[in-house]
Amino acid sequence: MSESTVPHVVLLTRPGCHLCEDARLVLQRVGKDLGVQWQERNADEDPELAARFGEEIPVLFIDGVQRDFWKIDEVRLRRLLGA
Repeated sequence: MSESTVPHVVLLTRPGCHLCEDARLVLQRVGKDLGVQWQERNADEDPELAARFGEEIPVLFIDGVQRDFWKIDEVRLRRLLGA
């Protein structure tokens, strides 16, 4: 992947969220397989994000676009990342 085609992947989470833990595992596995790095943000640290996404946590963004929430589908994630 060239620098310009590297996707910007962000997982919005909340402490104590069991769905967030599941999402992390999917992102770790897919990220490792595809060589894609990702970031995690805590919704509770940003009142605007917490208000906007409330009960949809975890939320997956790729290049700033919301792609999934609650349960991150591994097959869909791989497809979105171009695998």
